[in-house]
Amino acid sequence: MPYKYRPDVLAQLLAHGIRPTAATPPELVYDFVNDLYRYELRRLRDTLVRGMIPKAGYYERVVALRRKYPLVSVKPHLWIEQA
Repeated sequence: MPYKYRPDVLAQLLAHGIRPTAATPPELVYDFVNDLYRYELRRLRDTLVRGMIPKAGYYERVVALRRKYPLVSVKPHLWIEQA
């Protein structure tokens, strides 16, 4: 089944270097984006634990990271245009 991703979703995915084809299921792309987000979140936490960033600004960094990945909060079936 060919998938037609919404243009706004494609733009956000491209910001992360992700270019799904018409044959790529949105669930697969969602899992990849979610894994990428979680990786960056863990890396941020590790920098806090190692004392490389102050605890005072940690919350703001987490919020900024969350804003970098808005697609994580959107269900994958909403990423494609409905026929």
